[in-house]
Amino acid sequence: MNVTTTSSNINDSPDLSSSSETEWELMPEPDISEVVIEDEQPVDNLISEKQQRLLTSSAYSSLNVEIPFLVTANVGLFYAEKKPPLVPDVMLSFRVKCPEDWSQKKNRSYFIWNFGKSPEIAIEIVSNKGDNELESKLEGYLDAVVSYYVIFDPLKYLSENVLQVYKRQVVRYQLQENYLLEELNLGLTLWSGEFEGQFYEQWLRWCDGSGNILLTGDEKFELEKQRADRLAQILREQGIDPDTI
Repeated sequence: MNVTTTSSNINDSPDLSSSSETEWELMPEPDISEVVIEDEQPVDNLISEKQQRLLTSSAYSSLNVEIPFLVTANVGLFYAEKKPPLVPDVMLSFRVKCPEDWSQKKNRSYFIWNFGKSPEIAIEIVSNKGDNELESKLEGYLDAVVSYYVIFDPLKYLSENVLQVYKRQVVRYQLQENYLLEELNLGLTLWSGEFEGQFYEQWLRWCDGSGNILLTGDEKFELEKQRADRLAQILREQGIDPDTI
């Protein structure tokens, strides 16, 4: 396993004071009985599938904040009645919890009027030239009041820019010069390494404000094992059998 950086805890809760929730809180709950929430479409491709799991698993393993959050992959984001949902490859929302009763239809997708707020981050992984990441999807996430819209384009279908981070500015998105999500005490970075036995030159990873990646559970386990092995070697060099301690 290639772990090039270590993760530091994000101790401060994200500053989400600028998030607009009132309009969703006041919105009456629409009738969703005819809404299709599972379209039975297959996942995109191997890059997208592994990338989604890397982002979701590392967030749950290492995103250390004092508030609840939800990270999803390929879950519908319903933001307006009688409009088709957006389906971000990865979505992150703070101050929400995953509903417990999945037998209810309203609890199996992200209906903004039920959660009471928009997600902070939506990530799209470009898999072909016709997905409209810079057109209809960008406008859709703007209408859904998503704070940050991220386009990850590992195969450079759209441009030479592998990663683009847009920040919502009231009525439009502004392309950022860096990949920091300042209000969230969070960032994104490109990382070369191995995940689930697959080496790739440019995985998309979460990081803290100093650029330290958020580790998956497997990476944390490997680091702890390396530390334990080093300690055992030091003890052996001092004539102490670590197995007897």
